[in-house]
Amino acid sequence: MIVSAGILKWALRLYPPLFFQRVWVQQFDRDFTGVRVKIAKSILNINYNKSIFGGSIYSASDPFYAILFDQIMQRKGYKVRVWLKSAQINYLKPGRSNLYFAIRLHDEDIDEACRALNTNGKFVKAYPMEIVNKHGELCATVLNEVYIRNLHPGENRTIAY
Repeated sequence: MIVSAGILKWALRLYPPLFFQRVWVQQFDRDFTGVRVKIAKSILNINYNKSIFGGSIYSASDPFYAILFDQIMQRKGYKVRVWLKSAQINYLKPGRSNLYFAIRLHDEDIDEACRALNTNGKFVKAYPMEIVNKHGELCATVLNEVYIRNLHPGENRTIAY
């Protein structure tokens, strides 16, 4: 479903699995090429050591590449199924304050996905994320592998955005 950036931001802010992990979408770019996210430290997501649960950090990183690709591809006329195929996280420093991350898809990323969907009917690629604390210190790195399946592979779409 194609939705506006504002509606999707609020839908995800109130979506229970993200809401109760204190994952707060700060902003989607209008063209869905980027998103900024905050993981707020709260009583709902702290562990015994008073830092944010690793599972909260991991779940916060899960949906956003898939959401961005899904919205972009739909706007380009593709009927696709997008999901996170795999993920790897490295915890480098405890999240003792709010955490933040921003991800951005570049024109080259989108063009590469379009070419693969037009030729192979699917696209699989891993994208990195860095999660930082309020001081900008790196707390975790994530590698998310996105899977996109063209549900109508015989229909080529334009690469222009």
